Amino acid sequence: MNILRKILFPFAILYGFITSIRNFLFDKGILKSTSFDIPVIAVGNLSVGGTGKTPQIEYLIRLLSDQYKIATLSRGYKRKSEGFVLADSNSNAEILGDEPFQFYQKFPNIQVAVDANRTNGITQLLSQKEKPQVILLDDAYQHRKVKAGFYILLTAYDDLYADDFMLPTGNLRESRSGANRANIVVVTKCPKDLSAQKQEEIRLKLKLSSAQQSFFSYIDYDDAIYSRDEQIAVNEIKNESKLLLAGIAKPTPFFDYLKNEKDECLTFPDHHHFLDSDLDMIQNKAQNKKIVTTEKDYVRLKDSKLVSQLYYLPIKSTFINNKQNFNKTVLQYVKKS
Repeated sequence: MNILRKILFPFAILYGFITSIRNFLFDKGILKSTSFDIPVIAVGNLSVGGTGKTPQIEYLIRLLSDQYKIATLSRGYKRKSEGFVLADSNSNAEILGDEPFQFYQKFPNIQVAVDANRTNGITQLLSQKEKPQVILLDDAYQHRKVKAGFYILLTAYDDLYADDFMLPTGNLRESRSGANRANIVVVTKCPKDLSAQKQEEIRLKLKLSSAQQSFFSYIDYDDAIYSRDEQIAVNEIKNESKLLLAGIAKPTPFFDYLKNEKDECLTFPDHHHFLDSDLDMIQNKAQNKKIVTTEKDYVRLKDSKLVSQLYYLPIKSTFINNKQNFNKTVLQYVKKS
């Protein structure tokens, strides 16, 4: 914790008090939460920064979309549109935001919508001619104006909410007690070989109730990178000199998976909007080498001047164990609801 964050400790206490009062008012029904009569699953976290929400949403899409009509509803962070937008063939990352546009491109059989007002967004989805049967709320754990039927809370292995503190001293958006709302807690970005003993130590640290289930997952990288019309095996590209580019919250694992000593790594802020000057700089550094980026960055860059050199590496969330229990719990909720 740096000195500035320590100095801001009184503001963290105040922020924690305000968010706790807000949660109390929602819990007691003084502030209104709207419920809906279809299954609504909210995925989110207690902290700012990357905990793997996008691969977790994609996991749920794969799990549910063969049996149900699925819609995702996101805020659409840093999009240039306003209000409710339902993705169609005219959509792009500027209209939807990078993550929702990624959902739209990868899963053409689902509905993808954005709206900062999640209550309105769900209402609009349910007014469509083709109504969804299940709605997945992306990054909506603190959006208490909607009462989801099922909550999945994510916390990163190397940044557990139990070890964190309120903003601005720490990274928590609300008190650790907010975890009590979760039906399931998923510890993400774990080592693949995380032992059963270490898993149990983490469960005890998180202080979950007997009614809450916990699971452990890791980020699984594809064994190939992809461009508009080509794919190359990762073991081939690892040995090639290239430019690695990432505009995500925690890019180090992405770089570590692909880089060699000849590579240059460029980091931009999460959800960065690439300007022409950025593209010129990237192109000058890359020269004639391949540019490999994350899937989330690719959807923002695929129509840029970099496209002839641009490749991306897909990722997915994979459970270390008990995958079937996770699937069963989610499917039982959806079926019951």
